[in-house]
Amino acid sequence: MLTRIEHRGPDDTGEIRRGNVWLGHQRLSIMDVEGGHQPLTDAGATTYLVANGEIYNHRHIREDLGHALFETGSDSEAALHALIVDGPAGLARLRGMFALAFTTQDGDFLAARDPLGVKPLYWVRRDDVTLFASELRAFDVEDRPLVETFPPGHCWSPAGGLVRFADTVPAHVRPARRAEEPGVWERSLVKSVREAIVTAVENRMMSDVGVGVFLSGGLDSAIVAAVAAEYAAEHRQPLPTFAVGSPGSADLAAARRVAEYLDAKHHNIEHHEVVMSRQDAVDALPRAVRAIEHYDPSLVRSAVPNLLLAEYAVRHVHAVLTGEGADELFAGYAYYHREPFTDPDALQAELVRTVGELHHLNLQRCDRASMAFGLEAREPFLDRDVIELALSIPPEHKMIGPGIEEKKLLREAFEGWLPDEILHRGKEQFGDGSGAKEVLEEAVRSSPDVAAAEGVELRNREEAGFYAIWRQELDGIRPDRTLGLFATT
Repeated sequence: MLTRIEHRGPDDTGEIRRGNVWLGHQRLSIMDVEGGHQPLTDAGATTYLVANGEIYNHRHIREDLGHALFETGSDSEAALHALIVDGPAGLARLRGMFALAFTTQDGDFLAARDPLGVKPLYWVRRDDVTLFASELRAFDVEDRPLVETFPPGHCWSPAGGLVRFADTVPAHVRPARRAEEPGVWERSLVKSVREAIVTAVENRMMSDVGVGVFLSGGLDSAIVAAVAAEYAAEHRQPLPTFAVGSPGSADLAAARRVAEYLDAKHHNIEHHEVVMSRQDAVDALPRAVRAIEHYDPSLVRSAVPNLLLAEYAVRHVHAVLTGEGADELFAGYAYYHREPFTDPDALQAELVRTVGELHHLNLQRCDRASMAFGLEAREPFLDRDVIELALSIPPEHKMIGPGIEEKKLLREAFEGWLPDEILHRGKEQFGDGSGAKEVLEEAVRSSPDVAAAEGVELRNREEAGFYAIWRQELDGIRPDRTLGLFATT
């Protein structure tokens, strides 16, 4: 199982067996490259932990628990000691993206996944054994019909079973009040949005091996790049940015404009472009479907350029920031502004729903396409504080109208940070702006018709083609148990 996900952590391999518990880990070395080998253990070698992801508040946890407990600079060690000190309640201390497994010398065991499901986790429950892994491909063929998605915000132990420790969207988060006039808000709200996003980006800049930005040229990734560039300049660091698109594509041109603007301002941008030919996209298609372990057309279209970008970017950095999540929080997609979501309550409910489904969709694509090459993607807009603030904003403030463009509040929060033509650039899907959509639709027109295969409902010929590739790679997997089909609108 560990060998099948070696690509997720090509830097190191570690494993231990204690009693009837076995832990294995493929490491991508980002924090404490020399000392962060996993499984991590305490000074007495009585507890062990493997973790995938990042604990962004690990320094605060060190302060709270006492630096004397810690033996490495690894952020994952904060999770180890939080669980030692507080047991499962220690999960509430963790701010970040993670899937982890923890065991003691006596055979106690706990597995857990972050509240949003940014980091993947799957499991198989048999009478004689319970298995966990970060990707579907890790499981043996005979176990694949039993594979399920491990739910975000939950932990599991043999003694306590499956327990929710955090909601994806906390129950207390509700819009503060009805907006009296759409598109008009207090300056304090603009300031709060900007400060929350700036803090989230800065927290995700932690690394001992450098961080870059995936820069699509759209508003969301441009905001992330602008904040990251300022942080990097303050710390006298370069900021690599990476863009992908077909020759002459809108995304490449817009990303180049952002990079030039930020470099003129901070003198620290190292911009890279991956020019994707039609043949590049066609050749990458089966690799992309296999990598993301999904066949949804919108995900596959964006996964192809994403995969090519990750393959290039990993030569320069081990981690990148992305703009994922902003559209779900600030109503960036066109369908949010059509019936029935022109009603504020319906819009709010749909935003909450789509944030909760991200782990099945864009987050799965984002994680797999990058980790296929041992590159970690980080999503500042999906910071817990940003989510809570964004979903507490009256939904009327996210609705469009005469003179009110989508995500107006977000655009206003970052006036002066970006060129005006980028700040007010309209929404374009990544797979469309990069030039991949038409190429990939054409590439699968001659695929075998498997629309009735195994009773799986497929929506069009394009999806049938992607499904044929997916099924060839992941024979035995039940998509209804692992993909949350179908959550897109």
